[in-house]
Order: sequence, then C-alpha cells, then structure tokens
Amino acid sequence: MMSLWLMFGAIALLCVSGGPALLGPRRSALGQRVATGLVVLGSALGLVGVGLALAARTPVSLAVGWFLPAGRFAVGLDPLSAVFLVPIFLVPALGSVYGLEYWPQAQHPENGRKLSFFYGLLAGAMALVVIARNGVLFLIVWEVMAMASFFAATAEDDDPAVRSAGWVYLVATHIGTLCLIAMFALWKHATGTYMFGMPSTGNWAATTQADAMPLGLAGAIFVLALIGFGCKAGLMPLHVWLPGTHANAPSHVSAVMSGVMLKMGVYGIVRMAGVLPVGPSWWGGVVLGVGAATGVLGIAMALGQGDLKRLLAYSSIENIGIILMGVGLAVLGRTYHRPEWVLLGLGGALLHVWNHGLFKSLLFLNAGSVMHAAHTRAIDRLGGLGSRMPRTAGLFLLGAVAICALPPLNGFVSEWLIYLGLLHTVAPGNSPGIPPGTAPGLPVAALGAVALAMIGALAAACFVKLLGAAFLGTPRTAAAEHAHDPRKTMLGPMIVLAAGCILLGLAPWLAAPLLERVATGWSGELVPAGTAIQALAPLTSISLAAGGLIAGTGVLLVLLYQMLKRRTVARAGTWDCGYARPTARMQYTGSSFAQFLMSLWTWALWPQIERPQVAGLFPPAPGAAEVAGKTPARIAGAGAGARFAMFLPDTILERLVLPTFRLANRLLPKLRLLQQGRIQIYVIYFLGIVLLLLLWGRIGF
Repeated sequence: MMSLWLMFGAIALLCVSGGPALLGPRRSALGQRVATGLVVLGSALGLVGVGLALAARTPVSLAVGWFLPAGRFAVGLDPLSAVFLVPIFLVPALGSVYGLEYWPQAQHPENGRKLSFFYGLLAGAMALVVIARNGVLFLIVWEVMAMASFFAATAEDDDPAVRSAGWVYLVATHIGTLCLIAMFALWKHATGTYMFGMPSTGNWAATTQADAMPLGLAGAIFVLALIGFGCKAGLMPLHVWLPGTHANAPSHVSAVMSGVMLKMGVYGIVRMAGVLPVGPSWWGGVVLGVGAATGVLGIAMALGQGDLKRLLAYSSIENIGIILMGVGLAVLGRTYHRPEWVLLGLGGALLHVWNHGLFKSLLFLNAGSVMHAAHTRAIDRLGGLGSRMPRTAGLFLLGAVAICALPPLNGFVSEWLIYLGLLHTVAPGNSPGIPPGTAPGLPVAALGAVALAMIGALAAACFVKLLGAAFLGTPRTAAAEHAHDPRKTMLGPMIVLAAGCILLGLAPWLAAPLLERVATGWSGELVPAGTAIQALAPLTSISLAAGGLIAGTGVLLVLLYQMLKRRTVARAGTWDCGYARPTARMQYTGSSFAQFLMSLWTWALWPQIERPQVAGLFPPAPGAAEVAGKTPARIAGAGAGARFAMFLPDTILERLVLPTFRLANRLLPKLRLLQQGRIQIYVIYFLGIVLLLLLWGRIGF
C-alpha cells in the first residue's frame, strides 16, 4: 500500500504545484520556480511509487466509501498502469524545467501564472486517470484532464488562431466524453457495477461479471470505447482537434500533450479491451485497420506541412496509428488463442508508448528552441540552423533518427516487435491446449506489415525534408541568421530525453520483464507467466548490433577527423548552379522537396498548390506577406512574388467538420421559434412527448 500512498502524494503535489504562482505577483519568477520544484518533487515521488509497486510483484488496490452514490472511490496500481505512469511523471517534470527559460513568467505576465497552474493540474489528472478503477471517478478526472489541457494549450488566448484551435479541441474532447459516458452506462447495465479492472481470482484484467456479458453488448461497449478514447488519441478521422491545438500550444505543453496525453486514449482502449470478454475477430481487425490507416495518412499529412509544429503533430497521429496496430494484433491474439501475437503486439505497442513519449517530447522541445531563436515555425523561413545551433541540431537529428525507426535508437525496437508479430500471423502456430501446428493463422493481418513499411519510408522522407530545410543550407531570414543554442535550462531536459532514446535503443531488454507481466495479466493468462519476449524477438542480439553500429560509426568519425587534420579543408557556399551571386532563394524549400511524394496522395489529401506565374525576364522576388507559422501567403495582384508553395489543409476538418458546423450555425437559430417563453406552450410540448412515448410502447417498438 505504500506505493499507492506515494502515488496520492505525487498527484496532490502535481495538482497544487501552480498554486504558489497564482498567489504571487504576475511577473514574479519565484512562483514559477516553486511550481517547477513541486512538479519535479511530485514526479520523483510518483516514480518511486511505481518502482515499489512493480517490486511487490502483485497489483495493489484501494476501495473506500465516498460521498457519491455511484459505487466507491476505487484506485489500483498494476503493471499496465505502471507503463503509462512512467511518461506521465517523467515528461511533465522535464517540460516544467524547460519552461523556466522558454516561457518565463516575467515575460508572460498575462498568462504565465495560469499556464503553471493548469500544467501541473494536467499532469496530476493524467496520473489519476490511469489508476482510477471506478467509472464515475474515471469520468470526473478525465474531464479535469480535458479542461486542464484546454486552458494550458490556449495560454495565448488573445490570438484568434489559438482560440479557434481551442474551441475545436473542446468540442472534440466532449464528443469523446459523451461516448465514454454511454460506455460506462452500458458497463453498469451489464455488470451491475461501475468498478472495472480490479483484481479478481488473481487476474487483474478480468471481472467475473464481464465474463458472462453477452457478446452483442460487449461489442457495443468496445465500439464506444474505441470512439471515445480514439477522440483523445487522435485516431483518424477523429483527429481534427490535434494539429491545430498542438501547433498553437506552448512547446512544453505540446510535448506533454503529444508525448503523454494522447496515450491516455491508448490506455483506455487497452484497458477496456482487457476487461471485456474475448470478442470476435472483427474487434482486432477494426483496431488494426484503423491503426494502419491512421499511421499512413498521418505521416502523409505530415509530409505536406510547412509549419514545424503541425508537422510534428501529424507525426504524432502516425505514431498513434503504429501503437494501435500493435493493440489490434494483441486483440486478434486473444480471439485466435495465439499468445505470441499478444506478446509481440501488446509488447511492441506499449514499448512504443514509451519510445514515442521520449522522442516526440524531444522533438517538440527542440522545435520550441528553434522558435525561441528564429521567431518562426514556418519551415521555409528557416535554414542554416545546423551551424548556428549545433547542439539543437544534433539533438533534433537524434530524435529524427529515433522517430524514423532507424537503428540503433529506440523507435526501431518497438516497431520491430510489431513487425514480427504481424509476420507471425501468416502461418499456424503452437499454442497451449491446441495440437501443434493447428493454431489458426490470419494471413490478411500480415498486410499491416506492408502499411508499417510504408509508414517508415514516408517518415524518413518527412524528416529528411524537415532537417534539410530547417538546419541545412543558408538562413532565409535575419532571425535565422542570428539564431543560437538555448541555455542549459532548455538543453538539459532535451539531453535527458535523448539519453532515454539511446538507452532503450541499446538495452531494450530492460523493459522486457514489465511488458511480459502486462501481457500475462491483460490476456487473461493466455500468455503464461514467465513467458519471455526473448524467445520470439532477439533483444540481446539487437543490443549487440546497436552497440556495434555505434562503435563502428565512432571509429569512422575518428578516422575521418584524423584524415582531415592532415589536409587543408576549403569551404565554399552551396552549389550555385552557375549563378555569380547565389541567394537563399535558390535553395530547395520543403514544399519543393515534398512535391513529388505529395502528388501520389492527391486523391486522399487534396493539397492546394500555388505555382509561380513567371512573366518577363526578371520576375519579382517573393512578397513579404507571409506570416510566420501560418498558411502560405496567397499570390495575387501585381508585384506579388513568383514562387512555388504547397498548402495541405486537413481534409476532414476543412471539408467535413467545419462546413457542418457552419451549416448548423445557420440552421439552429431558427429553432428559437420553439422557445416562446410561456409555460402553457411548454406544457403542450410535455404532453406531446408523453403521447409519443405511449404510442411507441403501444405499437411494440
């Protein structure tokens, strides 16, 4: 129980961490430092609590009476919760330290105190979400998490773009919450209780009541869970809130929302899939298919972005798709009684939860450093930052290699586990209680490996574009010309996250015991206790190969350095195509680089392309109307610059969601005719509804 009490202490410290900032002066740095200290202390307590719970080897839980009539105040800490608690306590603490320089309260008196308060509240609410074991408690803290993230993301609410993105997020998150309310209502109807995921007969994943649930009702609960939690996770087409919100939030808030908060949706899907009875094959097929579509379309959308943070936001959608592919494989493993599918699918998905939390938080903090130095997040207005911000560029390169799933970093390992699991679906297998060679295969599921390969290729192209346009070449603006690396307060958290990427890439076997325990409990012991991932995936060999790759690269760099020391090295500008006086305009832009690949996706993404209208021998230079971080300026009128630009609007948001809202905004005011303000009219409405209900019951619907 000590681990739970430490958890309560950690959550309390996180939730009240912003209090001192609210009580102090608007420009006081002391309040922000105290808030950061409380966040770091609370996170340290939480990590100690997680360690104690895992050392105990058995799940711990607590259920006591409370003031609400719905069940009891119930919390629990098991291996699945522990997986999600680690990034919850790690990333916000690092982001809080980063914010001391990136978002100092003295320079942001209008929103600094508010941001500190809701930042800590968001972290505390997320921790309580993953240990809640009562549906009503879960919904309460889920709403606290949603509202805290809304206020943290819209800190700069004087900006119309920030307000617009915030309202879209608010509507989307509450649509998801309505689905979760319906889900828990059906759960209560099926089981007679709001409790879920509490230990029962030694199995923390299942409940006796759920085992007897009709499959039709279980399927309805599963679909509601997928939609409700999918809204928070950013599954396509439920992702419409995510790019705008993450792009307009402060960068350390974006790191927490993308690296951690999106995973609360993943947690909900995994948890409900574990407590429900074993379902039909379409459950896992839908999750796998939605994950594959989300991954492919997410990275395709990222490739066409000209905004640094929007690109990273769409890349987060891609990685959520990869995680859901692993979860879908695990759900299929339960259906087909294939423990290796469960172990590789769920193990790879949960390891990717950690990996994505590390490298995506690193990339968002890195993007904040670029914006802090160059005062823009428009990729085509950067350039040449590699020589001016070498530490930032090196850390960004490391994060890009990790997110592209290239060895020897951590992204490779988790995707490799999912690859292996998908390839295991091709042939029958040997499962406990089934004659050898007769456990059914599902070759169609192996098509997920093709989708995963396509995701990897597009991710590599996307980050080559980003690195080339932002960090290579020559600066395109005066701000980029004078950019420099941030101070240690901002570099330190990024270095810690980079170290985590290297550690899990070199020693993935460190996470294997926890992943095996989660798979054993989640699957209802389909995966026997003590089953090792090492028997299916050579994690030790991966570690050795990764170490050898790093060592070999180091030797080559040393040899190259020794060779260059003995020679005279000449420096010259970028290849100028024969021009006597090349300028930054002659560089490739991100739009030009991505043009060919985007042309392959015009049928799904509908990009808007602006082609230069070249007239005369000397066309004018690009106009100065482009606003940093916004959509490309439209070319119109005499004197406008001749340029090529590509703008990729979100197809679902721009062509479906926003037009629907505009139509509703025009039509719904006409319903005000029904609001007469007279009690007699409302009595007539009431009687009419009663008569309709009686007629409904009479004819037997």
